[in-house]
Amino acid sequence: MDKSIAAMISAIEIYNKPDFKYREETFSILAINAWELLLKAKWLRDNNNAIRSLYVTEKRLRPNGKPYKHAKVKMTGSGNPFTHSLDYLAKKMTEKKALADAAHKNIIALCEIRDSSVHFYNKSGVFAIRLQEVGSASVKNYAKAANSWFGVGFSQYNFYLMPLAFVAHQQPADAFLLSKEEKNVASFISSLEAANDPNADYAVSVNVELKFLKSKADDAIKVQVTNDPNAPKVQLTEEHLKDKYPFNYATLTAACTARYSNFVQNKKYHDIRNPLKADKRYCHVKKLDPDNPKSVKQEWYSQAVFNVLDKHYVAKG
Repeated sequence: MDKSIAAMISAIEIYNKPDFKYREETFSILAINAWELLLKAKWLRDNNNAIRSLYVTEKRLRPNGKPYKHAKVKMTGSGNPFTHSLDYLAKKMTEKKALADAAHKNIIALCEIRDSSVHFYNKSGVFAIRLQEVGSASVKNYAKAANSWFGVGFSQYNFYLMPLAFVAHQQPADAFLLSKEEKNVASFISSLEAANDPNADYAVSVNVELKFLKSKADDAIKVQVTNDPNAPKVQLTEEHLKDKYPFNYATLTAACTARYSNFVQNKKYHDIRNPLKADKRYCHVKKLDPDNPKSVKQEWYSQAVFNVLDKHYVAKG
């Protein structure tokens, strides 16, 4: 556990250096290391600290061709035991409900970034921004899991998230500079983000937006994010709502057709979808004329709606 924390702090510290040319690649490698050590610590605790529970075993044959009665521990070239991979542990712990599905998918996304970083050359600013979104969620998930499983607090560390690194906002032309490999990684991460639930403790990725606005007005209002229920409320703009709820009925139905092999636009679909309209996590009902109580209404759905639909339909392979 101590080594795991050290790896994650190192990842954050290197990422937030003012001028570090291998920022995204180094962060992904160290963050993956931190997660693997954290999951191994949890796995050991759940298995009564039996170190053998971490070992990979394999069936071997005797010189006479008959198999040994018990599986043997698989060894590395140096003669040390092979241990289970991060992928194996995360999958098993998700199946046992010890690890949240969104955290598992975040780890998968982070591993894809790590693999791309190790095996390819990533040059696009778009890739850097996607790493920041996945990496920020990964740090958040890690802190939550470490605290939940081991009671570890991070108040003694400068456990600040990645916005300190100030990734430059992507330019429209950046989308055309993505290599084939970078496009594949970006597309794969996007497919995982359907598991995002804005109200859940864990996330696949988070939107990172940092703006500095200077007002010349002497009476400009200063604002601060707060949990105080008596604080003045700020209304989301139309642009914010479109980002949060990108699907209308037609585009949601088209997305379902593309996503599921057994999807049919029928009563079953409507019976699943209609109750979601009352839940802000999944749907925002917008009046075309807000001042008219009899105005026509239009429903807009968030990515989180797929968390529900995935339980009823089979995803295409």
